[in-house]
Amino acid sequence: MPETAAIVVLGPSGTALGRRVRDLLPGSALCGPRKLAADWDEPYDSLAAQLTTLFAAGRPIVGICASGILIRILAPLIANKREEPAVVALAEDGSAAVPLLGGHRGANALAHRLAEGLGAVAAITTAGDLRLGFALDEPPAGWRLADPEPAKAIAAALLAGTPVALADELGVADWLTGAWAGHADLTVRVTDRAVKPDPATLVLHPPVLALGIGCERGCPAEEVAVLTAASLEEAGLSPLAVAAVVSVALKMDEPAIHTLAASLGVPARFFPAERLLAETPRLTGRSEAAFRATGCWGVAEGAALAAAGPDSELVVPKRKSRGATCAIARARLPIAAASTGIPRGRLAVIGIGPGKAAWRTPEASDLLAKSDDLVGYTRYLDLFGPSDQRRHDSPIGAEEERARLALDLAAAGRRVALVSSGDAGVYGLAALVFELLDREDRRDWHAAEIVVSPGISAMQAAAARIGAPLGHDFCAISLSDLMTPWAVIRARIEAAAGADFVVAFYNPRSARRPNHLAEAAAILLRHREADTPVAIARNLGRDGETVGIVALGELAAAEIDMLSLVIVGNRQTRRVAGRVYTPRGYFR
Repeated sequence: MPETAAIVVLGPSGTALGRRVRDLLPGSALCGPRKLAADWDEPYDSLAAQLTTLFAAGRPIVGICASGILIRILAPLIANKREEPAVVALAEDGSAAVPLLGGHRGANALAHRLAEGLGAVAAITTAGDLRLGFALDEPPAGWRLADPEPAKAIAAALLAGTPVALADELGVADWLTGAWAGHADLTVRVTDRAVKPDPATLVLHPPVLALGIGCERGCPAEEVAVLTAASLEEAGLSPLAVAAVVSVALKMDEPAIHTLAASLGVPARFFPAERLLAETPRLTGRSEAAFRATGCWGVAEGAALAAAGPDSELVVPKRKSRGATCAIARARLPIAAASTGIPRGRLAVIGIGPGKAAWRTPEASDLLAKSDDLVGYTRYLDLFGPSDQRRHDSPIGAEEERARLALDLAAAGRRVALVSSGDAGVYGLAALVFELLDREDRRDWHAAEIVVSPGISAMQAAAARIGAPLGHDFCAISLSDLMTPWAVIRARIEAAAGADFVVAFYNPRSARRPNHLAEAAAILLRHREADTPVAIARNLGRDGETVGIVALGELAAAEIDMLSLVIVGNRQTRRVAGRVYTPRGYFR
């Protein structure tokens, strides 16, 4: 599923089943009514508004309710079946999963997955799947339709027993079972050739072409795209038959290659130089320049042949532009791009918020769901519950080891989530990752894609719990002197106090440094009144959460530990109705 699936629960009777479904679909979000206290990832106030929002966003929906409820709410939104997301109704007793919309956009597969995991029945109703054993508008992975319009008429003809011809030019369409005519008015054509549209012909392009690319460092993406388009056009080949864009591992971080792959809608895959060296006997020529730069005699041809397999043929020998080369190989069987070569690794440094699942962003949940490996402090990883990913746990304090492991895994082509509490860029692991990249000359680390996904920081969560103390200028200061000298921290507190910033104190007190918070409070008291409001939040978003308000004059003696966050108001911060806020100055 390309988007994070939403499991929508209507009431208490569906809550337990919703949790089971969430475990079956890693990365999915459990949605339930806000008025019902439960561990919702996405609480809602209005069922209709929630379903409408999910549908408009294209997110797969599993509604634990009667089919009619989903139908009545979503009916006004149905417009284009090729764009609607998967919608599945799941009986509250878990006995049946019914695909309502988007059957060939994932709903049928989702229903089968739920049925397998729950011991239920997948109530598939699409005629092609039931009677033909295949769906022309949902071919196997990697196969693509030149034009989907003829599919409906041809499927209807097959169901009615009307003769339809199958022209399998490559002999690879063994999934199209049944009796086919030798000649007929309607045709299903399987080819890697570029074909003109014909309303009586459904053209299926199997993923049999491997597009090899070599290029100079920093070669413009437009140059590579123009060379590729010319190579395909001159050979009469369709870009829809391309299974993958392939190159040598040294080019794993080359933007032009990834731009080309994205434009073609296929993955970019890479091979070690020694693997391409093994293809030397099949090259049309040897390049001394390529060997000096990469360790193999031909990047474009070698990569294309390696991806297409030992029985492949080179249908487009190397073509050159000023800074790039292109070659195309045809495989004897469809290419499984996902298991070809290695992908560019990705390291997603993810902020999961203070701990509560509902405070995790959809982007973070999506990145987590699409990761192969989860790296993090054991306590944080436990918050996700069961998952299909490989876990790499480590104890508290092993931050550098975690970051190194995550970079190593990403360098090996894995999709890695490095988990940080709060916001990964606020006293989190993101800065450590970039510091390691800056300090160490590791080409393999730099080849990986680095993504930073923000999370709700502890100071944001604490502020929301207590009111709006960060309503005007504020700063954050960590009182831990483990990596920053206390003299530097003290100078920053003095500066913040003199500038009248609201101050959020992280790591306020530990057994090793019990007096730093008291000293910080004394500095602030020289600039602010003793009754200045101070918010103290502990275990935010987790069991045992507490939030309270004390006066600045009481802060030094307050019960505070490393699980706490402290927000000290400035001279304008006020209390109202048990809350704390700092006015921006609208009524001045």
